Amino acid sequence: MTVNDPHTPSKPARTLAAALAVGAILLFAAGLVAGLLHAPVALGLGLRCAGIALLVPFALRRRSLLVWTFLAMLAGAELGVDAPGVASQTHFLGEIFLRLIRMIVAPLIFGGIVTGIAGHNELRGVGRVALKSLIFFEVVTTFGLILGAIAIDITQAGAGVTLPAVVDAVAPVAHAQGWQQILLNIFPENIARAVAENQILQVAVFALLFGAALATLPEAKRAPLMSVLQSLTETMFRLTKIIMVVAPVAAGAALAYTVGSMGLATLLPLGKLLVTCYVALAVFLLVLALILVFARIPVGRFAAAVAEPAALGFATTSSEAALPLAMERMEEFGVPRWIVSFVIPTGYSFNMTGSSIYLSMAALFAAQAGGLHLNVGQQIVLLATLVLTSKGIAGVPRATLVILMATASSFQIPAAAVLMLLGVDTLMDMGRTAMNVIGNCLAAAVVARWEGELKPADG
Repeated sequence: MTVNDPHTPSKPARTLAAALAVGAILLFAAGLVAGLLHAPVALGLGLRCAGIALLVPFALRRRSLLVWTFLAMLAGAELGVDAPGVASQTHFLGEIFLRLIRMIVAPLIFGGIVTGIAGHNELRGVGRVALKSLIFFEVVTTFGLILGAIAIDITQAGAGVTLPAVVDAVAPVAHAQGWQQILLNIFPENIARAVAENQILQVAVFALLFGAALATLPEAKRAPLMSVLQSLTETMFRLTKIIMVVAPVAAGAALAYTVGSMGLATLLPLGKLLVTCYVALAVFLLVLALILVFARIPVGRFAAAVAEPAALGFATTSSEAALPLAMERMEEFGVPRWIVSFVIPTGYSFNMTGSSIYLSMAALFAAQAGGLHLNVGQQIVLLATLVLTSKGIAGVPRATLVILMATASSFQIPAAAVLMLLGVDTLMDMGRTAMNVIGNCLAAAVVARWEGELKPADG
């Protein structure tokens, strides 16, 4: 390693850059607050623009996907605040990015799992990894539900909220799936259909079976196909790097659309719920950090690895958008590709790390807003119901709303109280999606550690 690398900033330069970044964020936040408090328009605009301008030199120095994504998010928020008409037309940029991501997810997962199982004789480890992954997801999700319930019970954010007069007519039809249907949906009946419908877990199951079958073939017959699949997987990871170049643009466009279509002022009535949600997510981050310490996984290095995928999930409110980048970063972190390719897609369907906090919080908020007082026993039954109804809903638009409507009807919670949440659902979705991404990556690292397969950092 070169001691005096001319491209490596000195410590004073890094300190100054960090100070500029913090100052930029504070200026931008002050500009948003000024707008909410109906301060002169020029004051709010000036503060926000100054914050963005101050962050540009920092971004140019770092040349990091995380920094550029954050800068694009600030610029998108500014566009949404001051030019909502223009911002509402930017949604297509995020949709293009999501289509590109969906294009590579299936071959990336398929190639990673098959080459890992058939190429490294990991057939015997698949069952253990699957069981450990599901146990981890279930334990962490249940804890998230409990944390969300405790947080909303403390703040009582729904107490005293006035419900809209008539909204029951527009309530979505919600049907909770039985356990047989959830189990059935894991297995594909047509792999082409599973890919077309973006059924990530079905693709993973097919890859597991295909890899197991390939592993049983003689080496002479297995080698040609293995060579093709290894080249396919490497190409997909390279294509991921190319697509991620436009990730900041997609993140900025997504946030511009959100702010431009909703407006910041609409958040005030549900601000207490929003703050409660993010405080609970922050507490949950501390819990995940403790899990890392207990599993003897470097917290700082893990945080650096998941920062970019989490930021992308936060901006786009899509775990799917962050999935390829999360897989790439976890492999760089030291998790074997076959474990990454299995655990993270499985988490896409079964991990509700962030969503679990929101679900229990939103259900009890709706109950409080509807004037219902649920005792501890009723809350435990409600949480148990959410545990069951939240399985197998990944990829369903407004999935959490569907779950809440299905659960609310069983507890006489007014549909009006649930539909109120639409006002801040997108902003809370940002936090819970980022947490889901972090939870997926954490599961991959923890399972790899349990299996003794987590590689140390290079150098």
